[in-house]
Amino acid sequence: MTSSGTPQPPSPPVPARRIAVLAIPALVVLAAEPVYVLVDTAVVGHLGAVPLAAVAVGGTVMSVAAWLGTAAAYGTTGRAARRFGAGDRQAALAEGVQASWLALVVGIALAVGLQALAGPITAALAGPQSPAADAAADWLRIAALGAPGLLLAAAGNGWMRGVQETRRPVRYVVAANALSAVLCPILVYPAGLGLIGSAIANVIAQTLGGLLFVRALARAGVPLRPRPELIAAHLTVGRDLLLRGAAFQASFLSATAVAARYGTASVAAHQIAIQLWFFTALAMDALAIAGQSLVGAALGAGDAAGARALARRLVLLGLASGLAFAAVFALGAPVIPSWFSPDPQVHDQAMIVWPWFVALQPIAGVVFALDGVFIGAGDLRYLRNLTIAGALGGFLPAIWIGYALQLGLTGIWAGLGVFMVVRLVGLLARLRSSRWAVLGVPAVRA
Repeated sequence: MTSSGTPQPPSPPVPARRIAVLAIPALVVLAAEPVYVLVDTAVVGHLGAVPLAAVAVGGTVMSVAAWLGTAAAYGTTGRAARRFGAGDRQAALAEGVQASWLALVVGIALAVGLQALAGPITAALAGPQSPAADAAADWLRIAALGAPGLLLAAAGNGWMRGVQETRRPVRYVVAANALSAVLCPILVYPAGLGLIGSAIANVIAQTLGGLLFVRALARAGVPLRPRPELIAAHLTVGRDLLLRGAAFQASFLSATAVAARYGTASVAAHQIAIQLWFFTALAMDALAIAGQSLVGAALGAGDAAGARALARRLVLLGLASGLAFAAVFALGAPVIPSWFSPDPQVHDQAMIVWPWFVALQPIAGVVFALDGVFIGAGDLRYLRNLTIAGALGGFLPAIWIGYALQLGLTGIWAGLGVFMVVRLVGLLARLRSSRWAVLGVPAVRA
């Protein structure tokens, strides 16, 4: 990374109110999608264990699109924040335009590819004899049509966070997901579409969200033509984020595949727990989003000391958030699983997972906050290497060893625990060093 900025005198510490101004709207945006998924899970869960298992399998595949969207959003936030911190808002908006072109192309490719590959993929995940495999494939073919909108919305969130614009993302995302949350039960039950109604509601929400962000760019007064050199720069950013994300995807796909092989009740319980995990992860990622924007802007403006102070504050806030979630879920253990399925076998399996789920929340709060700090700093290579080490050295071996020993869901969630502890230790060690706080633009190292 070249440092095009010159060191500036340290700025006053970023007040907690400024973090909140960015984090609270980000929390609403981040929580909107998992809240909708939880509503969807509850609606489909009352159709029976097989439809719920089908959504678990199909939704795991669609998480690939969400992973690509997260990479697009996080990479765009870091680049746009550096430009914004250096005082060039138009250049920050230009990053959003090119990220949107890239999102559109990748989204269309996913939507088309999954029409042919849905059957083989869901059969591989659920097992060819599973009653959920065919239902998951039907759900996935329709849900995949929302991939372009999903990725466009992710890119839009990325550039808006980079320029520290907080209100419009909330309006766009909440409007799209609220519409879909209303449509989902109507399409599933009164309209008689069943599981397919859930997929249609997903597509409506994602397409509407993407179009709203595209309209915002069109009205921003920035040229909309594709610029290959900037798209190439986004691909460079995406390289490490995608490799990092691939480690996540391999781990969570393996977890779902193993859970499915323990039976319908096990995979349904895993779906409930993992969706709640994703919900809390994305909710606590609100601090990470604030960190991306503020750390990127501070380093773009040449304020390394301010970036370090902000990182330490975010660690404490992340820990507090994780402890709060742990308390809520510990107290709610007797009732929360029953919100998603009336099946007593599913509930019993969920109780196997619950102690792990609760205990990992404080660790997750710190890990997610530091992820945001280092993504904002453009320290993506380190994050990539650490995540791959945690996945290959902890999560994946534990999942498959647990399966060989028939440990049930305990083996899966123990693997997740090892993965999170490896990341925690590596991130705290990196924070103590000064190698991540590099000044100036561009936002990433080549």
